[in-house]
Amino acid sequence: MERRKYDVLVIGSGGGTKISTPASKLGLKAAIIEKDRLGGTCLNRGCIPSKMLIHPAEVAHAIDTADTYFIKSKGYEVDFKALVKETAATIDEESDSILPGYRANENLDYYHGTARFIGERTLTVRGFELEADKVYIATGSRPQIPNIPGLADVPFMTSTEALRLEEQPKKLIVLGAGYIATELAFYFSGLGTEVHVLVRSIMLRGTDNQVREHFEEVFPKRCNVHMGFVPESVSYKNGIYTIPVKGRNGERKVMEADALLIATGVVPNSELLDLDKAGVAVDEKGFIKVDDRLRTTAPNTWALGDVVGNYLFRHSVNHEGEYLFRTTVQHQIDEPVDYGAMPFAVFSSPQVAGVGETEEQLKERGADYVVGLNKYSASGMGMALRADEGFVKLLVDRKDRRILGCHIIGHEASVLIHQVITLMQLKGTLDQLMSTIFIHPSLNEIVRNAGRKARAALDG
Repeated sequence: MERRKYDVLVIGSGGGTKISTPASKLGLKAAIIEKDRLGGTCLNRGCIPSKMLIHPAEVAHAIDTADTYFIKSKGYEVDFKALVKETAATIDEESDSILPGYRANENLDYYHGTARFIGERTLTVRGFELEADKVYIATGSRPQIPNIPGLADVPFMTSTEALRLEEQPKKLIVLGAGYIATELAFYFSGLGTEVHVLVRSIMLRGTDNQVREHFEEVFPKRCNVHMGFVPESVSYKNGIYTIPVKGRNGERKVMEADALLIATGVVPNSELLDLDKAGVAVDEKGFIKVDDRLRTTAPNTWALGDVVGNYLFRHSVNHEGEYLFRTTVQHQIDEPVDYGAMPFAVFSSPQVAGVGETEEQLKERGADYVVGLNKYSASGMGMALRADEGFVKLLVDRKDRRILGCHIIGHEASVLIHQVITLMQLKGTLDQLMSTIFIHPSLNEIVRNAGRKARAALDG
């Protein structure tokens, strides 16, 4: 077995590239290992292809609701297969474009295969034994499969398969109620599939309760939502899935569909690495244990991204990768990772976005705060959109008037949130927000109007 030594070795080609490529450009000998396609989950099986498919669903939804604006649609057809094939081809082309850059980089070696540790900072892959001064684990996560009787024996989909499915289902059952479940449910529903979402308890767990409740009220206009139902078993025969379900009040019914999507969460990709041989500890769920500097329990070994589970976003692992490169490769700086104002967005319909604390978190810690809430409809652009759903909610500290959180549900929520993200990152106050001149009429005025409500609560 050929033995090779590196300055920097990264496992995972998603967020891990924020370390490997910059390190090689400093003249360090670097290596990156990837067992799947280059680019990681986000590019190949997650945020990028899903948004390329969700946007057409938004276009279709706009056509379907055009009569709101006194426009009579003459009908349309969806070339589902062409859409999926074009999306997949675009993603594959983007992924394939990464390798030539690696090959042209004399300081960066690429290994395609599954890495397994055989000692501290020493591992094997495809017949090579690799050792490095510094090792970074960024192996991501994969869909979690629930333990439901019969499920293992049927050809269900996860998000991975759903994003490549070329034959549009007539009827789809979705198990799950989080980001991935609601985004893909809207994608299929928006393009004409009859979608039924089974929700065990609540939707979009972890979001501000007021936002979540409004989403639970609005989302059933896009899909059929079955609240409080859990599957008792799954069977498959003659192309049809049969799922007996039980409601929280004991109600039972049988659901049938020609497609089944499992989107009940994710688990970390850690079990194949033989981490115990490297001295790297994991918690009871398989997430790698790290401290506030992303150090694992092994010397000169760090972990980042989904496999750690601090945050499950591509923008968070990018932040972590840039932090690790700056503090452990480019310089030797002993400082904890600062996530600052970490935002999120759900690209379903309606969109949901948030940053900072929720009202529930503020209540839990006994914070003294005020709420400024403004509906989309109470704005000039909201009137133009004939918006009958959505709002912006600002949470402001009563004493120093800092913005503690912002939560938005409605059209382009993922865009509106950014002005507040920036302000919160700068420890900004409500008064600074209100001193800004907002274009009229624009959606951003809804944020300003929520600020006015918060200011009235503070000054009144």
